[in-house]
Amino acid sequence: MKPSKHSGSGQASLFRFHNDIIHCNRALTLRSVFPMVRETSLETTIQMNPLLPLLFVSACCLSQFVRAADHKSIIASGATVQKIASTFEFTEGPAVDRRGNVFFTDQPNDRIMKWNATDGTITTFKQPAGRANGMYFDRKDNLLACADEKNELWSITPDGKATVLVENYQGKLLNGPNDVWVRPDNALYFTDPFYKRPYWKRGPTEQSGEHVYFLSRDRKTLTRVADDLKQPNGIIGTPNGKTLYVSDIGARKTYAYDIRKDGSLENKRLFCELGSDGMTIDNKGNVYLTGKGVTVFDRKGTKIEQIAIPEPWTANVAFGGTDRQTLFVTASKSVYTLRMQVKGITK
Repeated sequence: MKPSKHSGSGQASLFRFHNDIIHCNRALTLRSVFPMVRETSLETTIQMNPLLPLLFVSACCLSQFVRAADHKSIIASGATVQKIASTFEFTEGPAVDRRGNVFFTDQPNDRIMKWNATDGTITTFKQPAGRANGMYFDRKDNLLACADEKNELWSITPDGKATVLVENYQGKLLNGPNDVWVRPDNALYFTDPFYKRPYWKRGPTEQSGEHVYFLSRDRKTLTRVADDLKQPNGIIGTPNGKTLYVSDIGARKTYAYDIRKDGSLENKRLFCELGSDGMTIDNKGNVYLTGKGVTVFDRKGTKIEQIAIPEPWTANVAFGGTDRQTLFVTASKSVYTLRMQVKGITK
């Protein structure tokens, strides 16, 4: 039977409505927005309410706008990425002390730099520095450094004196400690991927794989706590010490673990489908990953922000400044900052 002019118009509206829904916020449904749609067919409902498709799509778009605005709120209003220095060979490992000063490495030049939170000056803190890579401050304000030159983990006092905390595991050289995080009781975790360095004077890897380790708070017991990753790299934990995030950059994934008091990990689960070099976390529980700029995920693993950095590679990230509200980004030969609405964690 040839359709009437009216039913044809209804079918056309239904077709357009269907396509609009595909591009709309899938979290919304017709019935959730317009309760009058119950047992009546969709086509009949549209015929009776010709503005319904437009209203529904408008509601979807408004929802998307509100959600986007909320996601953008982690960045301070009007703030843009600022380059504060670009006189390095390759920057890495930003770590913040109790006063908000940011320490970072210029690894090829074997030095640790210090950005002063009071006047913004950048000076050399330690050189040579064991080819330091990832770093983090412990609860006593000692700077922990993954000293890549001899595959060690160091503790550096505020006056620059270094002590080797870890130099092997079960009598065998580590691959090369890469990133470190200190939990609230001052025990720590570090990743140990294998990146062969041209300055090494050693043979091939002596470990069975690339793993994650736990060092007790008294610095006497070293335990392997994750041995099923391809290439663990970035690592960060929540301020309450209950969750550990580990990036498996080789598998392009980041996992979350529950932390047990004895240092062991349990309940491994996928956090996001993205690997990372360095990582940090803010006071809202958002997790920051690096590589192609800075990618931010909320605590549920939903991507909420992408911060573009005009460099080939973004290596690491941390919150610094006296108010912990400035995001510091080490990227290739430069260091960048971005003012945020969220804050970093104060120890």
